[in-house]
Amino acid sequence: MNLRKPARTVVAIAIAASLFISTTAHAAPNDAATLAQVRDTAMASDWAYRRLEDMTDLIGPRLSGSPGAAAAVQQVAETMRQLGAKVTLQPVKVPHWVRGEEKAQLVEYTGRPQGIVQNVVLTALGGSGATPAAGLTAPVLIVHDFDELKARAAEVKGKIVLIDVPFDQGMAERGLAGNAYGRGSAARTRGPGLAAELGAAAALVRSIGGADYRLTHTGMTRLKDDQRIPAAAITAEDAMLIGRLAKRGPVTMKLVLTPKTLPDADSYNVIADLPGTDKADEVVIVSGHLDSWDLATGAHDDATGVTASMGVIETLKKLKLQPRRTIRMVAWMAEENGGSGGRAYHQAHKHALDKQFAAIESDGGVTGRTFGVVAGVRPQYEKLFAPLQAALTKIGAGALTRRDVLGEGDLHYMESDGVPSFAPHVDTSAYFNYHHTPADTFDKVNPDHLKRHVAVLSTLTWYLANMDEPIGRAPEQLK
Repeated sequence: MNLRKPARTVVAIAIAASLFISTTAHAAPNDAATLAQVRDTAMASDWAYRRLEDMTDLIGPRLSGSPGAAAAVQQVAETMRQLGAKVTLQPVKVPHWVRGEEKAQLVEYTGRPQGIVQNVVLTALGGSGATPAAGLTAPVLIVHDFDELKARAAEVKGKIVLIDVPFDQGMAERGLAGNAYGRGSAARTRGPGLAAELGAAAALVRSIGGADYRLTHTGMTRLKDDQRIPAAAITAEDAMLIGRLAKRGPVTMKLVLTPKTLPDADSYNVIADLPGTDKADEVVIVSGHLDSWDLATGAHDDATGVTASMGVIETLKKLKLQPRRTIRMVAWMAEENGGSGGRAYHQAHKHALDKQFAAIESDGGVTGRTFGVVAGVRPQYEKLFAPLQAALTKIGAGALTRRDVLGEGDLHYMESDGVPSFAPHVDTSAYFNYHHTPADTFDKVNPDHLKRHVAVLSTLTWYLANMDEPIGRAPEQLK
């Protein structure tokens, strides 16, 4: 019996079948079955949650220039290497500011009993100047916005200026947390500088957030080197107390802040690539920022963003899926105090931004559920995302919110040059209860919220990496 001819036939059929499967997978990697597989695999995994625990519990705070930030770079890089990703450490010069002693007391006010002083809970703002080691004592001037500060300019010199802007939790609970935060953050970032220009001895701002449990909320402030006055955030309760006392008469505070601004330090963006196939020279970024403020372990801001982005690579590796475009996980450095990581990446790639197909950043924590995707694309391109929405609807995350500009912290340089930006759409109504406070710790993270977050990021990233259609890039904007 001649078996050679049938054997050749069997081999030919097998090769043809293999080519058909390969061609089919290449032609339609965004089919419903594959999207569902990516989504469901991520939903079933606690890998990102365990990496979150490693980062927050084993390292702790990760302010740029600190040993914690350096340890986080190595931890993330090694974890991604173990997954088989191609890891690059991109050098970045970062600010190095360290906190010192911080103490404040109300030492004079109308009706103060003999021998009584009241402690004020506060924390220095990033970039703050220092008082003398023994502190400074000065009257407090309360204002409620920049217009009032300018109108009372003649009263500012030599005073401790308190910019008292309450956080509107009602707005946050109605999906406008970013708007509520914007007003308070403007007071924090710009207010001390304006007070310094007018001759203030120091500047205080009311902490930004909806959980009034005498929590301080730190963050960056913008002070020129020749105007680096002491600047701090006081709790909402202490701001309200000073306001009530001021109605009775003058209030005097003793303030001690001894932070230091050191020379810029060497650090890195961690870049981990899952190489693509036929469009490997094009890149889809999925990212979060690795640094955090030093009051806590930065669980929501932004360890969840980094570990969820890492989880995208882990999910696809587990499924042995290879994208058409290269998927690039980036853990940005120094988002909190200047954005030098995002700026360095933009500078390194600005000559070929047309190869940056799309970029995702997760920087809103997971205090609430993730309900979908925010897309920085033009209106006519929304329809291209219908298959993605259909896949994410199965886990209650099918909403697509289109915006002209997202303005994500590390991506805005590239976005302004035409790279489409995306972000997960998260319920942030409780986010500012923890953001930049001592309460931003691992125990505040709901593991089910994080799983859904990873599922949304993984499905979105895979979808972008395999799209056939352009998504509204404006080449004329590229420089």
